[in-house]
Amino acid sequence: MMNLNTRIKLSAMMFLEFFIWGSWFVTLGTFLDKNLSASGSATAAVFSTQSWGAIIAPFIIGLIADRFFNAERILGVLHIVGAILMYQMYNATDVDVFYPYVLGYMILFMPTLALVNSVAFNQMKDAEKEFANIRFWGTIGWIIAGLMISYLFFWDSPEGLKSGLLKNTFLMAGIGSLILGLFSFALPKTPPKVAKGEKVKLSDILGLDALRLLKDKNFAIFFISAILICIPLAFYYQNAHPFLSSIGVEEPTGKMAIGQVSEALFLLLIPVFFKRFGFKITILVGMLAWAVRYALFAYGNAGELSFMLLIGIALHGVCYDFFFVSGQIYTNSRAGDKYKSAAQGLITLATYGVGMLIGFEVAGWITDTYKVADGTVDWKMVWIIPAGIALVVFLLFSVFFNDKQKAITEPSLNNA
Repeated sequence: MMNLNTRIKLSAMMFLEFFIWGSWFVTLGTFLDKNLSASGSATAAVFSTQSWGAIIAPFIIGLIADRFFNAERILGVLHIVGAILMYQMYNATDVDVFYPYVLGYMILFMPTLALVNSVAFNQMKDAEKEFANIRFWGTIGWIIAGLMISYLFFWDSPEGLKSGLLKNTFLMAGIGSLILGLFSFALPKTPPKVAKGEKVKLSDILGLDALRLLKDKNFAIFFISAILICIPLAFYYQNAHPFLSSIGVEEPTGKMAIGQVSEALFLLLIPVFFKRFGFKITILVGMLAWAVRYALFAYGNAGELSFMLLIGIALHGVCYDFFFVSGQIYTNSRAGDKYKSAAQGLITLATYGVGMLIGFEVAGWITDTYKVADGTVDWKMVWIIPAGIALVVFLLFSVFFNDKQKAITEPSLNNA
């Protein structure tokens, strides 16, 4: 087991990493509409910068983190530069000025998701047991950011939106990014996994050796499923905050933090599910939860059926943890010690890269398709479609993935 000092440092790292992301990304769709008067296509383009960043991330990880420099030092540099870009986004007055900065920021930020995992995993002897407890603090960071926006600063209130105060989210994120950038240099040393004298191959430099994992049929099925389930996920990121705001839900950012509270609680249940049910059942529960939550969004409202919306938000813990966090642990267990950073970059590519890029395009197209004459949106159809997609992915994974991973993870969990 790691010592207390290391545990505190890794927990603080995760807290800041997700505090930064939660400070601005949840409200981005509403900001683009209210502050920059962005069109639907411009909004989709801005959200897609996350995907382009994730697609580039494995190349940055494979080229630098696995070969030449300590992961914690790269993390520090990326967040310090990210703080500068956040300040430029704060000052932007139209979407054309905003876009290059958000694109640059996402190219730098998305690799940090793999880097924080790499730094954390490097300190662990039993990832199945220890990772969830560290990652838990990332969820707390996201929650605190949302609560500050709605209940401390009131940036997403009707008055705040009219005054353009939502742009302050970028200032808050920038301050967090600067703090994490400086703090990263005090994190546990995470040296390159590849020996300096080892012969350089193109596949090493680009992190392509992690693609060998796809020769494993089960990992390939997981990889494809991860891409497909991100199509419904994109609907949530792009549409949830504008949806809740448009139908009259008060303090939408704060209420969406319920999802992160749920995420924190269910993180603690992942080791139990791994032990009792194995990887396949755990991830299937996560997939099914996506279909259920979107059905609740489709039929709920801000009045007497508001409880349906709150339950849908609260299901975020099951949706995210049981698929994405379980997937990170599964990927870590399948990767050789030398290519853990590249493997985490690969799963980031599959989910936040390819899957989300497709998802944002589909979500934008569906939202535009179901806009009615007065400019409002038929939200019921916007949510029914991703619910159907999630259900199809659930059925495909349940049929084609053979659950052999349970036998691998169970012994270490039994030692908990």
